[in-house]
Amino acid sequence: MQADVPKSLTTPRDHGGGIDGARAVYGGERADWLDLSTGINPVPYPIPPLPKDAWTALPDAGSQDRLITAARAFWNVPDGAQILAAPGASALIARIPALGRTSRVAIPEPTYNEHAAAFRASGWTVETECNAPVRVLVHPNNPDGKLWEPTDFGDEMTIIDESFCDICPDRSLVDLAGRENVVILKSFGKFWGLAGLRLGFAIGADATMSRLQDMLGPWAVSGPGLHVGALALEDRDWADATRARLKADATQLDDLMQPAGAHIIGGTDLFRLYQVDSAAQWQDRLAQNHIWSRIFPYSDRWLRVGLPDPDGWGRLQDALG
Repeated sequence: MQADVPKSLTTPRDHGGGIDGARAVYGGERADWLDLSTGINPVPYPIPPLPKDAWTALPDAGSQDRLITAARAFWNVPDGAQILAAPGASALIARIPALGRTSRVAIPEPTYNEHAAAFRASGWTVETECNAPVRVLVHPNNPDGKLWEPTDFGDEMTIIDESFCDICPDRSLVDLAGRENVVILKSFGKFWGLAGLRLGFAIGADATMSRLQDMLGPWAVSGPGLHVGALALEDRDWADATRARLKADATQLDDLMQPAGAHIIGGTDLFRLYQVDSAAQWQDRLAQNHIWSRIFPYSDRWLRVGLPDPDGWGRLQDALG
């Protein structure tokens, strides 16, 4: 049976990662740790040598246009929608509340907590029910993998966070991005495994994207970000092969975790959500072996585990005993 989740998440802005904090308790060097607390692809897109001017010159219109063209083609963005590149999806999440005309937003829980934190910081009332005029939907949801439908949208504006949707492009709602009241968010760091590059996208109506562009200012994306982002988005073969590998790896993870007593209750091909007898004890058990996992302030039985890199499977298996 799925653990109960309270209607209000009382601890804001908890995240995966935090290896330095884990080291302070369990010791070891950073290189000793296997970080399974995030949903980041552990086999990232291979970065080729970058041209010198990617580092030394202000990003020019040509490199920005190439990135946007690649993003439009990769995500099949409809003609009526525009794309805005930003220094990470988090930079967009922080600015989204300024787009609204009201002060109430519905964010179904549990979900990625930065959305609620951003709206609260802007003075909004954050609700969990569906009757607020603005709604945020993480699609697929983090941490349970729930997928949403257009019938779940808000009346005034709906923000659809598709940070994990590149594993299931057939379920994307990007074809609705031409609507005046819909904004789609995309993250480059998750599927391509390059979270440190800090690259994200917003897709929506022209007037909405123009307002976001004004908030971000010029040269929002670095030269290396523009260059690597365009290369990766143009590489369809890598994307196809990666989806197949992630699917196989997620199955392999289930095959390791479930015999050890973890019962899968959700997730995606980038992370799995398990129900265990004690999430804190499981996290401690893995951390004793310098493997970091994710637990949540609103459930003492939910454990989220990401995919190991190719060298990490044996370590996880040994830790599970």
